[in-house]
Amino acid sequence: MRNLFAFLFRYRGILVFGLLEVLSLYLLIRNSAYQRAAFFNSANSYVGQVLDVRTRIYDYFRLVDVNRGLVAENALLRQQLYRSDLSNRVADSLPVSKDSVTQARLHVLGHPDSLLLGLRPLPAHDPDYPLIPARVINNSLRNVDNYITLNVGSRDGVKNGMGVVAAAGVVGRIKVTSEHYATATSLLHSKTLISAKIQRDGTQGAIKWLGDDPTHALLDNIPRQNKLVRGDTIVTSGFNAVFPEGILIGTIDSFVKEPDKNFWTVRVRLAVNFSNLTYVYVVSSRPKAERDTIETRAGMKPEEEDRP
Repeated sequence: MRNLFAFLFRYRGILVFGLLEVLSLYLLIRNSAYQRAAFFNSANSYVGQVLDVRTRIYDYFRLVDVNRGLVAENALLRQQLYRSDLSNRVADSLPVSKDSVTQARLHVLGHPDSLLLGLRPLPAHDPDYPLIPARVINNSLRNVDNYITLNVGSRDGVKNGMGVVAAAGVVGRIKVTSEHYATATSLLHSKTLISAKIQRDGTQGAIKWLGDDPTHALLDNIPRQNKLVRGDTIVTSGFNAVFPEGILIGTIDSFVKEPDKNFWTVRVRLAVNFSNLTYVYVVSSRPKAERDTIETRAGMKPEEEDRP
């Protein structure tokens, strides 16, 4: 202990100087919007490179599990895309025109230039609605505010505020981007708020995470007079122009009428398994600048999907 005190006393000048430097940088970043943005962009780039290397090493030792997950995901997507051979079968004796056959085949096969993400076919090559594939290189689950780091950035067309979806459904929203990496606020974030609706009857609500269970979230603002059914599908409403309308969020797991509230307390089982999230897509619903401008002129405050 005496040696420690002697060391601190001997180098007290350097230590005090270093402490003041750190304090000065903290105050500069905190009080300057430009310096704060530059710091976070630079930090995101360097941290992204470290996480990318770590993920490559980690993936090498779990290739079997990754391939098994991809096979299961492809099987699920094929079940959603292709109907059974027995559905809508036409009797052999009935004449079918060539145009009818072509339309039927297109109806069954779907759109070749689209991907089915969260029950919603999204265009894969539309410049107005970019769909950018990404690899998750870091993903937190145990915090109140969880984030996801992706191996794509501004060079790939990723911008702050764009949505992130997986094959199963909604994942989160882009918060910070650098040239080659991006960090997104997960749906498992205390300040994430997603405009949603019940697919069966169109009832509008909002999804937010309670901060404890990574498999469930809360569906708010559902009036008590509305009839709910366990297993009802919850999808994005499209009101906030971050996610396209109709992307799967989850299904109703339970609901309770509390005597002191005018709304249901609804627990939703999330469609995305965040514990093994590997591949995602960055999406954009539609340009929202014009919409925000007209709503501001009308005295409305444009809604936001998350406000971390």
